[in-house]
Amino acid sequence: MLISGQPDDVARECLIRIPFGSFPTARSVCSLWKREIDSPYFHCRRKAAGRTQHVIALAQAESTSVSPASTANPADSASGGYPIPSYRLVLLEPVTGSWSRLPPAPPLPRGLPLFCRLAGIGHQAILLGGWDPDTWAASDGVHVYDFASGTWRRGAAMPGPRRSFFACGNGAGMNTVIVAGGHDEEKNALRSAMAYDVGIDAWATLPDMLRERDECCGAWLRGRFHVVGGYPTTEQGRFSPTAEVLDESAVRWGAAKLELAEDGSRMRTCVAGREGRRLYVCRDEGQLAASVEGAAGWQSMGDVPADLRVATQLVTWDGGLMVTGLASHGGPLAAYVMEEGPEEYSGHVHERCSLEI
Repeated sequence: MLISGQPDDVARECLIRIPFGSFPTARSVCSLWKREIDSPYFHCRRKAAGRTQHVIALAQAESTSVSPASTANPADSASGGYPIPSYRLVLLEPVTGSWSRLPPAPPLPRGLPLFCRLAGIGHQAILLGGWDPDTWAASDGVHVYDFASGTWRRGAAMPGPRRSFFACGNGAGMNTVIVAGGHDEEKNALRSAMAYDVGIDAWATLPDMLRERDECCGAWLRGRFHVVGGYPTTEQGRFSPTAEVLDESAVRWGAAKLELAEDGSRMRTCVAGREGRRLYVCRDEGQLAASVEGAAGWQSMGDVPADLRVATQLVTWDGGLMVTGLASHGGPLAAYVMEEGPEEYSGHVHERCSLEI
């Protein structure tokens, strides 16, 4: 019996109303509650009852302190002499405007890897790759934070070669994260792709993409994974106006029908919204646009505000779109449509994902 004196159906109706931040405490009450909260059916019932909470996870720089070790970082010359801040994983609940900080991952004493990627699957946030903050060496590490238990675990390492600036994404209701493109440790752009199944903690190889794509974007659009833009090794920095899509059976890639800019400008960030039927992009010129299913061309959404032109990121949740960025390097985080966050959460953001917990 989950709750003494109450039928289990009634008890489950009570448990699905627990806010996600209380999951670890509730699991510690007894073995029955732990088994219930760990069950995938618990989270299915929570979603069906409309009790899930939308959360945005951000890989964000510490805004008030910089590790002394960073001032001696061997890569400081490559960063223009700027000290390298420590990054942490923070949460924003867009409905309430509440901010919070997740505990640091034990294997990462200097904070999150620089330029890591994030994905959200169910009640888990998956952190992939990035650069070691001290050496700037590419990492193949995978770290998974479970909101139910309130703990981190180490996932299976990404198969080689170690890559940076790759596309990454997962579809709604899926248990798999797809990784594609980027570049290896010799700065060679990659065509290779793979998939990480968080449930069984294992990687599977996918077919190579049609072309090399470094610094590409990934989005789950209209039910399929798209890789947008990027550039090959021989055309460093000249971004392709093309995109490709992985078919439903994951056996081949095909050209995607997206009319992208032909001028070689970079799409800083792109994200799918409206249940995967619309693609939002932000270009280097600060222009925000959307590709709408069933409509030709792009719908202009205007210019990004001036205080968002550096380190711009887009993130969506059910019915919402948020743009974050800085006015200048080292400036405070600004976020639209949300009001500006608290001062202690003002560090710039280099990666983001959204979850429904």
